[in-house]
Amino acid sequence: MKNLKGTKTAENLLKAFAGESQATMKYTYYASKAKKEGYVQISNIFTETAGNEKEHAKIFLKYLLEDESLPDTAIDINAGYAVALGDTKANLNSAANGEEEEWDKLYPAFAKVAEEEGFADIAESFRIIAGIENHHKERYRKLLANIEDGSVFKKENSTLWKCLNCGYIYEGAVAPEKCPACNHPQGYFEILSENY
Repeated sequence: MKNLKGTKTAENLLKAFAGESQATMKYTYYASKAKKEGYVQISNIFTETAGNEKEHAKIFLKYLLEDESLPDTAIDINAGYAVALGDTKANLNSAANGEEEEWDKLYPAFAKVAEEEGFADIAESFRIIAGIENHHKERYRKLLANIEDGSVFKKENSTLWKCLNCGYIYEGAVAPEKCPACNHPQGYFEILSENY
């Protein structure tokens, strides 16, 4: 891989790392709040998603750490992060909006820049993780709708495969041999069950 030093892609990787790191902590807080409000299932989903975001942060940071041109290099970034700490309804809405931003705007733009700068593998990581964020967004929107219509405990099952490490979703009769997002083996996949 060519050097990242001085590229917009290096800056975008650091922005993505920072964003995923703050999402990890924010969702951990949201999990605690949901549990206190009696939404244990929603708490568990926030906790699970916090773990996914941590893995996404590691994926982005790994690109930076593996680049020999970057040791002891300070990369300045300018980014805004939403601060919304409310009840579980407000937290679900904030989380869904953040995931939508990553899926719809941020990561596609970062992928385009990475592609233009010659970092096809990084561009692909941004695209794959954007797809995961879209799933997170959809899940948060469903949970919010369930609270709003009083059906939090109504269950629908899905037969999609999900990577337990990073959250990648795959549709098929057999789970992938390895996750295309985080490269964990097939043993990390389970049938996705959306029971909220």
